[in-house]
Amino acid sequence: MIATLESPNTIPACVFAGPEGPPSPDTTGFIHSVETCGTVDGPGVRYVLFLHGCPLRCQYCHNPDAQGKPSGVSKTAKEAFADVLKYKSFIKKGGLTISGGEPLMQPAFVHALFALAKAEGLHTTLDTSGFVGHKASDELLDLTDLVLLDIKSFSPMTHKIVTGVCVDQTLKFAKRLDARGNKVWIRFVLVPGLTDNPQNIQGLAKFVSELGNVEKVEILPFHKMGEEKYTRSGITYNLKNTPVPTQSQIESARAIFALHGVEAT
Repeated sequence: MIATLESPNTIPACVFAGPEGPPSPDTTGFIHSVETCGTVDGPGVRYVLFLHGCPLRCQYCHNPDAQGKPSGVSKTAKEAFADVLKYKSFIKKGGLTISGGEPLMQPAFVHALFALAKAEGLHTTLDTSGFVGHKASDELLDLTDLVLLDIKSFSPMTHKIVTGVCVDQTLKFAKRLDARGNKVWIRFVLVPGLTDNPQNIQGLAKFVSELGNVEKVEILPFHKMGEEKYTRSGITYNLKNTPVPTQSQIESARAIFALHGVEAT
């Protein structure tokens, strides 16, 4: 059975950062958390900076406490990057990944951090849903070595149920990245009874097959690691009774991508 959102009224209006100017190390941003030696958010060992703020309300979000308007702990890009540099010897073959929340809620902060990272010779990765991709300037994307693009669903109706927002902007951003030649890894979360409809997966597979810049497609099995955060935040967790996908279900999804000439891991 497909889970539904409690009410459209539970989704606040999107609050975006202001216009992006030249990157400044004094730009202030709101940080949710840090993972100093991540191994799944881009190539190699990475410093992963999770920013606060997100316009989506994904039912399986692992950081529901990062949703809404950016707030909480604030640092300048220079201050935040000083901590990244402490781990430079560990991440020199990996790099810096900025995730969230939705990092493009704070595009000027991301821009400033990536400028600092490139000055130090570090690989940069942006982990985004693409919903506010229009907030990323070409200058920011020029500093971005890799985009992890989370396409939650291809079906407009399913995407709305899963995230509370429309998929159009994400697909538009994907096409923009393709036209620019930005390297992309596509991520798709497989949720039994929610995103696993074969037609939904087929639509996404066909869309991805038409892009020339996708280096990798990752099918991420749904998990409940964020459930406790929902309880602590007082947010209803609608997927409490949803099972994790079986290996057979994962292989079936991979087979659909393969039919369109796309290898999914």
